[in-house]
Amino acid sequence: VQLVESGGGSVQAGGSLRLSCGAFGYTVSLWCMGWFRQAPGKEREGVARVDGDGRTSYADSVKGRFTISQDNAKNTLHLQMNSLKPEDTALYYCAAHPTSWCSDGSVTAFRYWGQGTQVTVSS
Repeated sequence: VQLVESGGGSVQAGGSLRLSCGAFGYTVSLWCMGWFRQAPGKEREGVARVDGDGRTSYADSVKGRFTISQDNAKNTLHLQMNSLKPEDTALYYCAAHPTSWCSDGSVTAFRYWGQGTQVTVSS
């Protein structure tokens, strides 16, 4: 199982970015998938997740601004990030767990992780 993130970059506040996570070795639509982020000096935190039935969940800090989605044809997970704020600056990670349901949004609930992609939002 391999997860490869892409799409990070630098953007001004109010801008948008779309992160992608290519999955190899399993089918994205069948597993619990999630996005996490970690800012310098802070713990890794859950941003959004989607289960095998398509149910989504978001951190309060990103509700209404971020959207998690799956492209089943390309076996890819996306995170559309709009109205970005400087506090969204972090290393963003894609994560997966080999169950069709997401038990919770904690770091320990996910078995597989990508290497991360940097998102920097300037004011």
